[in-house]
Amino acid sequence: MNRLTFILLLTVALVLVVIAATFLGETPLSLAQYSEAFARPRSAVGEVLWSIRAPRALVAALVGGGLGLAGAAMQGLLRNPLAEPGVLGVSSFAGFGAALALSLGLASVAGMVEGAALIGALVAGALLVGLAARFKEPETLILFGVSLSALGGALTALAFNLSPSPITTAEMLSWLQGSVANRDWGDIWRAAIPMVIGAGLCLYSGRGLTMLTLGEETAAMSGLPMARLRACAVAGAALLAGAAVAAAGVIGFVGLAAPHLVRAAVKNDPGRTLLPSALAGAALLAAADLAARLIPTEQELRLGVVTALFGAPLFALVAWRASRSWRT
Repeated sequence: MNRLTFILLLTVALVLVVIAATFLGETPLSLAQYSEAFARPRSAVGEVLWSIRAPRALVAALVGGGLGLAGAAMQGLLRNPLAEPGVLGVSSFAGFGAALALSLGLASVAGMVEGAALIGALVAGALLVGLAARFKEPETLILFGVSLSALGGALTALAFNLSPSPITTAEMLSWLQGSVANRDWGDIWRAAIPMVIGAGLCLYSGRGLTMLTLGEETAAMSGLPMARLRACAVAGAALLAGAAVAAAGVIGFVGLAAPHLVRAAVKNDPGRTLLPSALAGAALLAAADLAARLIPTEQELRLGVVTALFGAPLFALVAWRASRSWRT
């Protein structure tokens, strides 16, 4: 199967998942109600489909696509199959920004929590871009990223400790668990702007990611602006991860899983993995959100919980395979 056919199949799968997420939900609808939704979009059932379910499904796909693309860029840049957006601390700092805004009572101002999350991600991303320009070794960037992640986690815990009320603490915990419930069309546009910029930076760095598979010395002699491409990969991944956290809270494992699902089909080329990873991540998260709605529970499962339940075993499998390759 060639790459173009594979991308087409992923696109079809994504469209089918988004359609299913739009037309299926906790409350089943009859054929007559579906007909009414198409004939009268502003009817009650039309509002359910076009103002509640459709934006939610599209936000899930957008966030999943951003995380999948960011994960593929990070794995290619660091040459590490366990890398994902959370490894570099971007998601952690974005979560801290949102938690801080909630603890300060800014949730009543539209867009403040999301903006604080994006600012937190941009701060971490700016630090990482500077480090990527100074240090070429991927191990060094991973260590700095782990330290940033730990710092972001500690600051978030501090925000919890200083929370002014149990209600605020519950809001912070709920937001950090991740969800795309109650999203509207405006949320799509607000998330799309930084994600388009981040996606452009990641895709631009694709040639450099491919060249890095040949080693640092060969990449340096290739004539490509490797320092610029490396910085673009980090900046793009930071923007994508930050916008994803701003739109849906902290969602784990999608950035790890999506590249591994498509890598074999593109012959392990990091540059050619980027676009398929975005499509796979979008389909994965849209499907996970649909599962969160359809699983019969008294209270709807949080999206971050669903992705963790399915992603943690995959992470363990990847780590096990990586350890086998290191031993050999």
